[in-house]
Amino acid sequence: MSSKDTLVSLLSRTELFKGLAIEDLEACIPSFRETKFKKGQALFVRGERATGLYLVAEGRVRLAISKEDGRELSFRHATPGELLGEIAALDGGVRSADATALTAVTTYRLDKEDFRKLWTARPVLSERLISFLCGRLRDTSGQLESIALHPMHVRLARFFLIAIGDRKPVPGKRLPLDLGMSQGELALLLGASRPKINEALGRLEEIGAIGRTLDRIFCDPLKLAEVDGSHA
Repeated sequence: MSSKDTLVSLLSRTELFKGLAIEDLEACIPSFRETKFKKGQALFVRGERATGLYLVAEGRVRLAISKEDGRELSFRHATPGELLGEIAALDGGVRSADATALTAVTTYRLDKEDFRKLWTARPVLSERLISFLCGRLRDTSGQLESIALHPMHVRLARFFLIAIGDRKPVPGKRLPLDLGMSQGELALLLGASRPKINEALGRLEEIGAIGRTLDRIFCDPLKLAEVDGSHA
């Protein structure tokens, strides 16, 4: 697959660009520039002025907020086909979080001025921007609700369901799930301690919603959905 085809495929998977006609996607391609980062390298840091957004092509990026006392709250991992840094690129403000490469990462960067030219020249992209921002607001509201109202095993069940996506289970078998992160990283992402994550994993395992080996988790989507729906 050519780099052009790869970029079109990646863009069509993003919440912002998906649904656009192929000619609109192809018109965006020349504005993107490939940018690579080493494991542990910062894509950007909280408080700096935004100069563009990134589309992840390979690897995993952690978005987190660091406190003065050294504590860190991870709130999202960006994987291939996801955008990051788009909000600050839209309003020209400062970065609201740190973005750090958890693995070697390849991205496509879109400078904010080029981004502005694209949505100005293509009204269909402006329409997608409105839908995109509304979706982000709903996601944030849902995340706050989950943290404030639901116990850890319910939040964990919801996390697994999102990670599974639309994969269909084989009758009588659980779906294997490769998280791509350590248990400590999972705890940071869900705003919990490792003991709390262990306790929640144990509870899900007891009811048959998941099974565990040393390096993988096997999920029963139906039982996870029951946990997510019960908020027990």
